[in-house]
Amino acid sequence: MGLQGVGFLLQCYLMLAAAMYFDLGEQEEKCIIEEIPEDTLVTGHFLLEPWDLKTVSHSPHLGVTVTVMDPNQEVLMSKRYGKTGKFTFTAHASGQHFLCFQTNSTRFSVFAGEKMKLHLDVQLGEHSVDPDIDRTKDNLKTLENSLKHLRDQMVFITKQQEYQREKEEVFRQISEETNSKVLWWAVVQTSILLSVGFLQMKRLKDFFIAKKLV
Repeated sequence: MGLQGVGFLLQCYLMLAAAMYFDLGEQEEKCIIEEIPEDTLVTGHFLLEPWDLKTVSHSPHLGVTVTVMDPNQEVLMSKRYGKTGKFTFTAHASGQHFLCFQTNSTRFSVFAGEKMKLHLDVQLGEHSVDPDIDRTKDNLKTLENSLKHLRDQMVFITKQQEYQREKEEVFRQISEETNSKVLWWAVVQTSILLSVGFLQMKRLKDFFIAKKLV
């Protein structure tokens, strides 16, 4: 495989994964929005830890509640985890999905109001490779598994491209409808102005005739 092929695969991988972190307070909930195509597997890994590892002592009941909602605001999953965990779900409709995280402990540490840092890694599509394959000596089986993994990635990219094309088509239709309405509104405004001007000229003419000025 040439450098261009390697670069393309690396770019695809970067498109399918997103890592981030943000702070959470006591009983605080924060949400992120992910654009997800239909029938796409989503896997998330998270880790909750204090900003200052030296001075903060963890609560034994420290944990995170993860809630996922689809574009229709229907809950796809809601589960309570510890300070670290993994969650998965499948998108049944294309659009914006809401991934919400809330701490389920009323006291993080001996310091009241201490902020916590939530590390989050969200991956779209199938990213796992069977670990048993890596432990075998059958190179052909390993290659077959790698090709299947690559095919799954390409299928996801195709779905994502189709979803983006659908969004572009909807946006184009909205733009055309808006331009059409603007054009008709300009025609209506012009007609009203011409009508008002004609009526004013007629009334002025009738006024001058009545006063015998013309």
